[in-house]
Amino acid sequence: MKQALGLAVVVAGLFIGVLALLDIGRRIGIRRRERGLESTGDAYVVADGAVFGLMGLIIAFTFSGAGARFDARRQLVGQEANAIGTAYLRLDLLPPGAQPELRQDFRNYVEARIAMYRHLKLDPPAAKDDQARAASFQRKIWTQAVSACREEESVAAQWLVISALNQMIDSSTTEAVARMTHPPGVIYWGLMVLVLAGALLAGYGMAESKRTSWIHMLAFSAMMAAAIYIILDLEYPRLGLIRIDAVDQVLVDVRNSMN
Repeated sequence: MKQALGLAVVVAGLFIGVLALLDIGRRIGIRRRERGLESTGDAYVVADGAVFGLMGLIIAFTFSGAGARFDARRQLVGQEANAIGTAYLRLDLLPPGAQPELRQDFRNYVEARIAMYRHLKLDPPAAKDDQARAASFQRKIWTQAVSACREEESVAAQWLVISALNQMIDSSTTEAVARMTHPPGVIYWGLMVLVLAGALLAGYGMAESKRTSWIHMLAFSAMMAAAIYIILDLEYPRLGLIRIDAVDQVLVDVRNSMN
């Protein structure tokens, strides 16, 4: 919840900052023209175009990267659910006496993973506890499965069970790494500085008009803030409006299939 609130505060602050710099830039331009210090031509159009072009380029690349990571995180949850389901089914290859406890540990493990995803937004400390609990069940499942494989004479069965468990454990680690993978913060700060600089230049260009067009200023501010918000929302898909919570249902379905 704190992260979501912080995201909203940053975007709101950016909107206000862009709007303020548009007005400041316009006032500076009007005063310079009134004093005859500035021409009314397009003497600086090349410099302005470079700034706006760089701003657009960085926004495009940042948006593209955030979208790609959003899709990857969504797919990783589905891959984790598939890995868990496959490993659970392969427990049939183990001796019957070892299966009941392993199946119950699998249920507990999936429940811990589901709880972790649900707590990521509202209660991060609880999500960490759920993640630690899931890791504990992982170790327990692995130990029990290895012990049960030693009782199984079929080498093929041993390999199928162990490889499935390996994939299940690896998928959870891969998902955790993807969840923590973000561009360096300097990229976002640099993008915001470019947006603010672009607002100042845009406001300066508006000085050629004698009237203040608040519609254009508000629209420009809103679009810039919305673009940054969408990028950040895609980058942190469990905090804002763009969510991947729906894909968690596949884990719930896996858990229900274990009954």
